[in-house]
Amino acid sequence: MVFFSMIVSQLVQICLMLLDSKVVEKLKGPYVDYLETQFGKPVLLTGPLVPEPSNSTLDAKWGEWLGRFKAGSVIYIAFGSEHSLQQNQLNELLLGLELTGMPFFAALKPPIEFESIEKALPKGFKERVQERGVVYGGWVQQQSILAHPSVGCFITHCGGASLTEALVNRCQLVLLPRLGSDFIINARTMGGKLRVGVEVEKGEEDGLFTKESVCKAVKTVMDDEIDQLGREVRANHNKVRSLLLSNNFETSCVDAFSHRLQDLV
Repeated sequence: MVFFSMIVSQLVQICLMLLDSKVVEKLKGPYVDYLETQFGKPVLLTGPLVPEPSNSTLDAKWGEWLGRFKAGSVIYIAFGSEHSLQQNQLNELLLGLELTGMPFFAALKPPIEFESIEKALPKGFKERVQERGVVYGGWVQQQSILAHPSVGCFITHCGGASLTEALVNRCQLVLLPRLGSDFIINARTMGGKLRVGVEVEKGEEDGLFTKESVCKAVKTVMDDEIDQLGREVRANHNKVRSLLLSNNFETSCVDAFSHRLQDLV
């Protein structure tokens, strides 16, 4: 059952993130073939669904703070409404952000043993980063933040909705998947097959990331002038974004679905 879930998740993500028709067929083919063989039924792909642009105005407090920084310079970090890091990993994440020297906005839940995210900050962290960084434990307007011109990087837990919201904007992806097959497969697809993001390196034995690995991944996507991988990721991201936002993209997906249905009648 776990393997089946992994196959379906991989297929959904590949259907969602497409570069061109040849790439689509190359990537989704094995997974479609597997499901059709297992169930003896044809498999029809119904995605993707591109999110509508947010029509809400960004909270003035955050809009003013983001507006202090130049275009594409801010790192945004969020791991969804249900996920919280363990204390040691939260420390490594925040210290890694500090190491980058870049401004950042982290919307994070506190570790379960803390009442608030403010009480979980590393010692002296707030004093060192001062106005360069915000760590906030409440809900934020993620789509509006990702669309803000100052935001240039998104560190994500690799949930499907977050990945899609990022890819229709210009912020670069740093992949830090939470535990669970869907999130890990999403990260491998985005960072491997499609090469539209960079995954944070983790220890082979303990599976933990370090402040150095966080800093390295961020700088790879942000300093594309000196990093070949960063240039490749940006180029691929631009291709995917252009495709997802093209006028006939969703129409072509619906047409392909309809034609496949007609072929089955």
